[in-house]
Amino acid sequence: MRIGVIGTGRIGTIHANTLSRHREVGSLILTDADHGRAQELALRLGETAAPGVDEIFRWGVDAVVITTATSAHAELIGRAARSGLPVFCEKPIALDLAGTLQAIAEVENAGTILQMGFQRRFDAGYAGAREAVRSGRLGRLHTVRALTSDESAPPAAWLPVSGGIYRDALIHDFDCLRWVTGREVADVYAAGSDAGPAMFREAGDVDTAAAVLTLDDGTLATATATRLNGAGYDVRMELAGELDQIVVGLDDRTPIASTEPTGPPAADKPWTGFLERFEPAYTAELNAFVDVVRGGRVNPCDGREALQALRIAEACEVSRRERRAVRLAEIPAALGSE
Repeated sequence: MRIGVIGTGRIGTIHANTLSRHREVGSLILTDADHGRAQELALRLGETAAPGVDEIFRWGVDAVVITTATSAHAELIGRAARSGLPVFCEKPIALDLAGTLQAIAEVENAGTILQMGFQRRFDAGYAGAREAVRSGRLGRLHTVRALTSDESAPPAAWLPVSGGIYRDALIHDFDCLRWVTGREVADVYAAGSDAGPAMFREAGDVDTAAAVLTLDDGTLATATATRLNGAGYDVRMELAGELDQIVVGLDDRTPIASTEPTGPPAADKPWTGFLERFEPAYTAELNAFVDVVRGGRVNPCDGREALQALRIAEACEVSRRERRAVRLAEIPAALGSE
């Protein structure tokens, strides 16, 4: 199998390393807007660097992995679909619903594969939570609490193109909320604070956000995020039911300290970021993509799944901006819908 990797930044480099070691992958063609960066990675891995995206499609590949800037995702997904190629793409498909829906339509019209990069679905903790809920271990689920906290702020220049904290960070929590519980979000009420560094206000974004989400069976969920968690990178999900309560992401590297005299000690080496925390999950999702391309498994996260997470993020943005509860039914789920 020959795979084209478009984008050799942090995530692209991780995925290229995974694919280069995979026994079912014979070779890679790498390309990047920074051609020197692609060449350097190709040399290190013993793979081939292409001058640009055109060569990826012209030289011939069996599948494409897209890890470029988000602004290029939808166009590249469409191009791959028209070429009949399976695609793995980092989230999101696009920063807007129209671009997302158009790309999904192209994939579905072509009858090709689009697997989205929501790596938490491949994390052992989240998988364990899903099993606990689905097995009935918790009884009737009544409360879910999710959080994503970055250790330090991203570069100021990145904020205007990030899509904002709901579309960039909390979209993972929204996806896992659906995936773990098996329920849909019915409505949201969201708020945000830009009281931190001025660069967030200047970008029209917030540094800290929170949302209350009601699921379609009445379960209540909260989701919070911040870009300024100095203690370390913290990602957790707590699920409480009538019979039991569990937590994802609580281990000896969770950056939280107890004030109780007999509480657990603070982490000696807290997580520093998502690449470190979810390293095994990133490997697992690419291995899954190879299996999907070979016909060995069903697509674990297609474009429609990504669309649902984006719709929740969009509803949160509307709620924050208009200071009101927003029903998911207000957010378009198809081209031409109101």
